[in-house]
Amino acid sequence: MPDTIAKPSPVPDEISAPFFDGARQGRLMLQHCTACDGWSFPVRERCPHCFAAKLEWRAASGKGTLYTFAVMHQVMNPGFASSVPYNVSQVDLDEGVRMVSNVVGIENAALKPGMRLEVVFESHDGTVSIPKFQPAQQAGA
Repeated sequence: MPDTIAKPSPVPDEISAPFFDGARQGRLMLQHCTACDGWSFPVRERCPHCFAAKLEWRAASGKGTLYTFAVMHQVMNPGFASSVPYNVSQVDLDEGVRMVSNVVGIENAALKPGMRLEVVFESHDGTVSIPKFQPAQQAGA
């Protein structure tokens, strides 16, 4: 038996494939409604704002603000044992949707709601890339 257990890997389906294809290419893809100009996440078949079936995939800015977070200290899934403690964060994207992800590149103790973030992509098992967020680079830095 292996010493470590792999983290579970998302399995893209027909409706989520554009999201994961974009992530593999380093782009955060979100659905955008051509009827009302609203953005949506998570993936769905109809616009949550106007209920039109006029959603198309567009690249998002990948920028946002940390809304809130929790730090996981307990191993709830053996695949995450080597990552504890890790944060589970809610990020308000500039497009107006909220994503659940992780903030990387910073100590959990330094996380502050309201901090600016930008997307990065973590390759997972060589087949899927997952969007994570890191502190935004300051202009002129």
